[in-house]
Amino acid sequence: MTSPRPERLRTPRGELELPSFLPDATRGVVRAVDVADLRAVGIDALMVNALHLGERPGATVVKSAGGIHAFAGFAGSIFSDSGGYQVFSLIRQSKSNGSISERGFTYRGAGKRLELTPRKAIRRQWDLGADVIFCLDHCTHPADPEELQRESVANTVRWARECAKEHLELAERAEPVRRPLLFAVVQGGADRGLRRQCIDELATIGFDGYGFGGWPVSEGGALEDSVYYVAEELAGRHLHALGIGSPANVLAAARAGYATFDCVIPTRDARHGRLYLRRPDDTGFTSISAKDERWIRDFGPVDPTCDCPCCRSISRAYLYHLFALDDHGAYRLATLHNLRFYSRLVESLRPGRGGGA
Repeated sequence: MTSPRPERLRTPRGELELPSFLPDATRGVVRAVDVADLRAVGIDALMVNALHLGERPGATVVKSAGGIHAFAGFAGSIFSDSGGYQVFSLIRQSKSNGSISERGFTYRGAGKRLELTPRKAIRRQWDLGADVIFCLDHCTHPADPEELQRESVANTVRWARECAKEHLELAERAEPVRRPLLFAVVQGGADRGLRRQCIDELATIGFDGYGFGGWPVSEGGALEDSVYYVAEELAGRHLHALGIGSPANVLAAARAGYATFDCVIPTRDARHGRLYLRRPDDTGFTSISAKDERWIRDFGPVDPTCDCPCCRSISRAYLYHLFALDDHGAYRLATLHNLRFYSRLVESLRPGRGGGA
């Protein structure tokens, strides 16, 4: 089922064409490539992590540099994640790592006790100077009991309300043109009733957009039903697909109405030599391993239809050679290929491109 979605997102950095894929630049950098590389493969926006940047080099350091755009040298739109998922994952590994309460997260980091509260999460993202910022939310696993799912929704809504208040207070003291967009995150696990409750309560607060929260992909690799349900309930609003990143799932989520996506899949896979390309008969997607010995005498490009620096300049044989040498050039070229694959994928879904979702 195809749901309507906006065609553009207006951010402090201008309009972002939709749909758009955001590589994860967790610590302010997409590993193995630079900003000129990103421009060359059609990347218009990035996702950074406020928790990690807050730890190193520190949000105030980034603010002193003129904000994340100046610090990283990236002129496009930058989204920032609150870091709540990372703290949740840490606590899920062991209760000794921290706890969750109505106030937020308490956890151990850098050898000391730290807190991540809704207001702190918003202030940190404002210090970074991101264009789109996310409310702190309480993530759960689909297998968690109903009681915990209800607690997650209650905390997520409570924290979103506090985030919105802090955001408004900061916005009142800032230049209107620099006000970032504020997105809330929808939790509720696999329970439609809880998802509906979360959406309804968040709507009373009012946000510029919404992110899908929780586990979006089943063990079999397909999107969870809740991904589609949230899209139906928020049709016409800007929807961000947190953690949705396989080519098939990006297509499915885009057709459901999601407009922006972030995931580590294309860049992480590239560093391991996994490269994406369309099947010759255009029936879908496939992948190849740049580390496969059968490419040792293959002097053709990775993908003859691709215009990335990798496909335009070197052969599969040479890329195999670089990976065999463990040369950093292999990681750069493979990353650029996968990012160009993704940028072409979302470009094909934009209105007027012949493949709109």
